[in-house]
Amino acid sequence: MGLDLFCPPDSGTIRWVRGATGIGSLPGTDIDEAARVVVGELPELPHVPELPGRGVGADMIGRTAGLLVDLAIEVVTSGYRVTPRAGRDHRRAVDLLRGDLDAFDEALERAGAQPETVKLQAVGPWTLMSNIELMRGHRVLTDPGAVKEFAASLAEGLKQHAAEVAKRTKAKVVVQIDEPGLPAVLQGLLPTPSQLGTVAAVPGPDARAVLATVIDALKGHEVVVHCCAPHPPLTLLREAGATAIAFDATLIKGAEALDEIGETWQAGTTLALGLVPSTDPGAPVALKDVGQRAFTLVDRLGFPRSILAEQALPTPTCGLAGASSTWVKRALSLTRDLSSAFSEPPEGW
Repeated sequence: MGLDLFCPPDSGTIRWVRGATGIGSLPGTDIDEAARVVVGELPELPHVPELPGRGVGADMIGRTAGLLVDLAIEVVTSGYRVTPRAGRDHRRAVDLLRGDLDAFDEALERAGAQPETVKLQAVGPWTLMSNIELMRGHRVLTDPGAVKEFAASLAEGLKQHAAEVAKRTKAKVVVQIDEPGLPAVLQGLLPTPSQLGTVAAVPGPDARAVLATVIDALKGHEVVVHCCAPHPPLTLLREAGATAIAFDATLIKGAEALDEIGETWQAGTTLALGLVPSTDPGAPVALKDVGQRAFTLVDRLGFPRSILAEQALPTPTCGLAGASSTWVKRALSLTRDLSSAFSEPPEGW
């Protein structure tokens, strides 16, 4: 994903800068190598890498739970659960993230890099509350009081985390909020602890309000909301205050989804189009193979192709945790080249 999402000090408009970035996760367990790859392949907008392959506390839920303020989690047979005090599992998540920031700092220093903007990622409130249990075994999102408490805790934790990254890197910080579970929350598809029923759907206005609480707490940092589910709720995410919305563009189907994309662009929101496969497809992939979809989309919606340079940016379809190390470099290279193609389309596209 390639942009600087920030306003110049003397301007009220957003200044976009071309570039590329990743969604977040990478394969393996070597954080020093992951940070080196990110800084080397994505010099304009590097991101703090995530390595879920390290297990408890490094996965997306545990990692974000480590940011919670005055709330702690532990691992139980069914997953993560709220606990009265921070124990080994919670401390592991905190320690891993701190080590990740140290590795990122060191990679920037070794490369002699001083990027203007860096990105961090964390799970959004609804995906987080879908995957953490209360003491009695029900999901956090089933308790209105717990929802309010978790949203406030996450908002404060993200605010502190973004401030620390900004201080360490001396760069502007883009905060990416990952909400892959939000569509299931809105549709009432999450199973109850007994597996005999499903959790009641959360009304759209309620979901939007909670997400907006977290986004509002990050004033001073631009927020990208990422949802790689087949039907991302673009309008809800835009109305919640997202500056940009990232999604898997290869999954978009149907007139209704296309209309929502057009409305989102028309409203001035930037779209991060997931176009590059997140795992090796097993056959050679050319730039046009992954980029043509974006130009076809723009043409079909009736926008000028210049919108790809002005309000769009290419990304991998999702995180790269399942990719080989060889494909990681190829995917990030393709993403970077697509950013250039959006600005200057190759002949014949």
